[in-house]
Amino acid sequence: MEYGINQLSKLSGVSARTLRYYDEIKLLCPSRTSSSGYRFYSNNEVNLLQQILFYKERGLPLEKIRSILYDESFDMLEALYEHLNELENQERRLSKLINTVKDTIASAKGELVMCDSERFEAFKKDVVNKYENIYGLEAREKYGNDEVDASLNKVLALTREDYKRFQEIGKNVKEVLKEAVLSGEKPESEAGRKAASLHKEWLGYSWKDYTEQKHKGTVDLYIQDARFREYYDREQDGCAEFLIAAVNFWAGKL
Repeated sequence: MEYGINQLSKLSGVSARTLRYYDEIKLLCPSRTSSSGYRFYSNNEVNLLQQILFYKERGLPLEKIRSILYDESFDMLEALYEHLNELENQERRLSKLINTVKDTIASAKGELVMCDSERFEAFKKDVVNKYENIYGLEAREKYGNDEVDASLNKVLALTREDYKRFQEIGKNVKEVLKEAVLSGEKPESEAGRKAASLHKEWLGYSWKDYTEQKHKGTVDLYIQDARFREYYDREQDGCAEFLIAAVNFWAGKL
């Protein structure tokens, strides 16, 4: 079956404007375009659009999605199983968070006693699961299973106060980077030292031990992986590049 762009928009819930943009960036091209410029999509493009929406739901940037879909080794069925696994993991995470909220409500009403560690357990597990699902494969290939498992277990063992500080520092890193970029600071400046220092402190909540080489190696991953860049550049372009340069300059001096 063949769909015009407006028909595909209605079918998928994706606006025609977005579909045209996907065509422009070569993410989803129509199977044919009429002499008058109308785009038409076949079942193959419908399947690809579904994959795009699945990957977007998982938080992947469009550039990464395009590289996955058009890789010679891409397998549609394998991708569907991967999506199913990720969605089931999300379902488990949400279930834990829902149960935590229910228990907290019951505790507030005096119906049960809930210790402080229980209040934050689901959030820590959520952080660990998200990291494992998004970056786990690359991290295990680079650092080994023992190193990654030790880091994830360290996060799970954080106290309420440590977990709160861990979250605060993560936010502070992004705030300092945004301010530095907007102010035109150099990575070698005091702003760069502060960003690198905060990033080191943040990593310390999950790393078993710190080394200058490992710190530089971690930010080097940011150059290669669009997901890291998107995380730091979400509010202001240039933050990821600033952090990479700042860490490479300051890591041995912190």
